[in-house]
Formats: sequence, C-alpha cells, structure tokens
Amino acid sequence: MRLALAEARAAAATDDVPIGAVVLDASGTVIGTGRNVREADADPTGHAEVVALREAARARGEWRLEGCTLVVTLEPCTMCAGAVVLSRVRRLVFGAYDPKAGAVGSLWDVVRDRRLNHRPEVVAGVLEAESTALLEGFFAGHR
Repeated sequence: MRLALAEARAAAATDDVPIGAVVLDASGTVIGTGRNVREADADPTGHAEVVALREAARARGEWRLEGCTLVVTLEPCTMCAGAVVLSRVRRLVFGAYDPKAGAVGSLWDVVRDRRLNHRPEVVAGVLEAESTALLEGFFAGHR
C-alpha cells in the first residue's frame, strides 16, 4: 500500500486526483503500477487501477492476471471494479472507502456479484487513514 500511496502522491503533482495502484504477482513482485492520469492524459479511463492492470498485463503478456493482487488507495468505482473482475485478479486490497462512487461495498458491490464468473478476495481499509488524508488534502486545496 505504501507503493500505491507514492503513486497517488505523484498523481497529485499533475493535478490528478491522488489515487495510486500497484499489481503484485503471486510471488509479491510488482508487475504494474498506476496513478490517475485522467487530467494529464485527457483520458476518462485513466484511473489508477486501469493503468496498473494494463501495465501488469503487458508485463505478463496476457490479459489474465490470475494469482495477482491489486492494491489501490481508494475503493474502486464501477469501471475499475469491472476491470478487476474481468482481469481475474485473485485479491483486491484497498485503503479508503468511497461512499459516493465505491463499487466494492459502499454504493455497489460489483466484485462480489454472484452472477459474474469471477469474485476476487477483498481486503479493505488498509492504511485507510493515510489514504483518506491524502484525498481530503487534495480536495481541500481545490475548493
């Protein structure tokens, strides 16, 4: 999570919402990193999770990320939660909850939907206070 937080801080430096993500393979090796790049790249899909999953897939040479763990500083939105399911990530770890757009239990629960073909393990609230403080500091400066 500390690596994801470092990615989040880098996103804030480009005026993107400070969200960071890291993908680890089954041995714990980092195979993908990402930060929000929606503003920097003018890309509506430039969420930290999508960026990290794309990099991990390139590193593995396939889209299936079975056995991998995605660590992200904020509870994924519906798009990112769908990407987690579709990429077959084994475990999702996140820091802060997102009561306005979270799709891993807060507003929706995409990753646990029994109608889908894959449901990752979820570990929530890891370094939650630090993740929340980073987001609150960013938005306080933008109001």
